[in-house]
Amino acid sequence: MTGVLRLPSGRLIRGRGLRHPLPEGPVPTFGLYLLGHEPPSVDWKSRWLRWPDFRLPSDREDAQEALREAWTRAETERVEVACGGGRGRTGTALACIAVLDGVADREAVAYVRANYESRAVETPWQRRYVSRFQSGRAS
Repeated sequence: MTGVLRLPSGRLIRGRGLRHPLPEGPVPTFGLYLLGHEPPSVDWKSRWLRWPDFRLPSDREDAQEALREAWTRAETERVEVACGGGRGRTGTALACIAVLDGVADREAVAYVRANYESRAVETPWQRRYVSRFQSGRAS
């Protein structure tokens, strides 16, 4: 499925850009939206994580909690993670979720690029954030 990342545990999470139409098929049951401004309303449960474009999450603790929630929900629910374009912030979030799923932090960006989008995680500080995510030093 296009835009769907299969984690090593078998959990599936769809990444997408909100500037693109909602893909065909079942709608999510939970969405995590990574934007610098409040996202548009959706017909499913959702959470907004304040995350400006090309930057890092505004609140690191909230980010840890939100990403863990998305990972946990993906065990039994249809989860999507989305930002404006679906690459930088979404790729960074998916890489962090892959770390939660057992992918080594130093391999998570490559994992997401190979299994989701080849240009995911756009900036050096986003890559560094992923590499430090599990240690709690993400910055």
